[in-house]
Amino acid sequence: MKKKKSTPRAKAKTASSKKRATGSSDAALRQHLVDLLKGGSAHVHFMDALDDFPPNKRGTFAQGLPHTGWQLLEHSRIAQWDILEFSRNPKHVSPGFPEGYWPKTPNAPSEAEWEKSVQAFQGELHEMIELVRSPRTDLFTKIPHGDGQTILREALVLADHNAYHLGQLVDLRRALGEWPHD
Repeated sequence: MKKKKSTPRAKAKTASSKKRATGSSDAALRQHLVDLLKGGSAHVHFMDALDDFPPNKRGTFAQGLPHTGWQLLEHSRIAQWDILEFSRNPKHVSPGFPEGYWPKTPNAPSEAEWEKSVQAFQGELHEMIELVRSPRTDLFTKIPHGDGQTILREALVLADHNAYHLGQLVDLRRALGEWPHD
């Protein structure tokens, strides 16, 4: 069988198709990451676990569970902030581990502190989503100030970490008899 010769026009068309496929793959990957960060595909959203969390139960331990609602919220916020800042700020210094990632008390010092933590969590999640969504962000290049991490890895770690603690929040609210979705 004779092999067809490739014309310059055919080569350009093939290169253009590959570029389009790569561009659409990049956009699809970014959208999948955004969806993963937002949550809700395989489980409730993070905010579902925080909405209407009774103020008098936010610092309560449930039998057999190691953390309170405040501890889980604040830990998730601190870890998310750390991952976001590491991803975009070469001068960022992470808190000491593990003590710097957990609040000192089982309950929020005030309603205002709880709300401040919720707002910061939402805002920093939005900022990470925008970082991932931006075509200027190279998801695969190693972060220069890291030791092999990429933005893709950091986004996946953040989604995984948030999902883990979301599950703990749901379990806690169920154990406290305060989960409205049962």
